[in-house]
Amino acid sequence: MTELVERLAAAPSGAELELTAFTPAKAAELLGKTENWVTEAIQDNRIPHTYVGKSPRMTAAHIRWVQAQGERMPSKYAKPLTSKSAA
Repeated sequence: MTELVERLAAAPSGAELELTAFTPAKAAELLGKTENWVTEAIQDNRIPHTYVGKSPRMTAAHIRWVQAQGERMPSKYAKPLTSKSAA
């Protein structure tokens, strides 16, 4: 129980996460992509990013943008999902 409380106390707050500039490696981990994919996308200007000095970084807003760009809504003509157990 004490360990759990200590971990919760050490966890960054929402405000701290919003101000964090994630490395390509950490951004890749959060996005479920490879570090190479993130680095190449930054170099090709395909995803939003910023620089801290000469180092590319991604903010939480940048990561949310990448996630939103991948969202696909089903077509209104798509077949509805049915339960296989109902058959």
